[in-house]
Amino acid sequence: MNIDATILGAGVAGLSVAAELSARGARVRLIDPEGAPGPLACSWWAAGMLAPLCEGETAEEPVVRLGREAAAWWQAAGAAVTQAGTLVVALDRDRGELDRFARRTGGHETLDRAGVGALEPELPDRFASALHFASEAHMDPRAALETLQRTLAARGVRIERATPPQGQIIDCRGLAARDRLPGLRGVRGEMAILRAPGVGINRTVRLLHPRHPLYIVPRGDGIYMLGATQIESEGRGPASLRSVVELLNAAYALHPGLAEAQVLEIGADARPAFADNLPRIVRQEDRIHVNGLFRHGYLLAPALARMTADWVLEGNTSEFLQ
Repeated sequence: MNIDATILGAGVAGLSVAAELSARGARVRLIDPEGAPGPLACSWWAAGMLAPLCEGETAEEPVVRLGREAAAWWQAAGAAVTQAGTLVVALDRDRGELDRFARRTGGHETLDRAGVGALEPELPDRFASALHFASEAHMDPRAALETLQRTLAARGVRIERATPPQGQIIDCRGLAARDRLPGLRGVRGEMAILRAPGVGINRTVRLLHPRHPLYIVPRGDGIYMLGATQIESEGRGPASLRSVVELLNAAYALHPGLAEAQVLEIGADARPAFADNLPRIVRQEDRIHVNGLFRHGYLLAPALARMTADWVLEGNTSEFLQ
């Protein structure tokens, strides 16, 4: 394919677009002043849940539909994807939250206490019922980013810190693109990574709560990612004491064994989003913007990368094209 493309930003969106374009024959350059993804990128602090059906509880229909592509795309890209489903639970006093979640989503099976125990033997004493979304998956997002970097390097594409762009510019800079996308805002998220070798949770588990919902994602070898917060703020500083206390208290409610966990990391960052929390592919002056993935970076990056490549290489437009 006789097309040159320069991608600005090496987060999950930029790496995914680079992988899709280079796989389809385009000549790609990838520029990020920070180099490879790390703690300064919001992609670094993601959960790695590939859970489109659960996201349908609050997200618009395109998130659910396009998110269904994610697990297969990441597997084809070489990432280690675990397809063990998502288990959604609530304490007895919050049973109404589980009923509400069930009404707002589809593709799930309702489990009794025995069913919970069959999937997660350490949880049935605390949860008499649950929803199981068997088709959903999860992965380690940092490992997935490294996989994409290795794949791109094998194709001759490396992350450059500062070099003049050439050809079609595709801007995947996230919040840094506010200089060109005034409608972009930041939505802050906070998380913790725990080591709890005495806890045996095998799949993503969401604990519903009217004030402090929680999700926990296993990353293997007794390591778990814990997340919950969604704050309308562009602040990218450290997590607050209140957020951390609420997060860890909710974790203890899910599984008392987490009280003995070692806290390996506490992180926070702001994710780019538009007013409707849906992503955009925007042609503006000299470039195409791929942005606004909100909390769905790993879930929607594959579909956005495919649509961007379809547009650049074949002229096909998409529903997110503006």
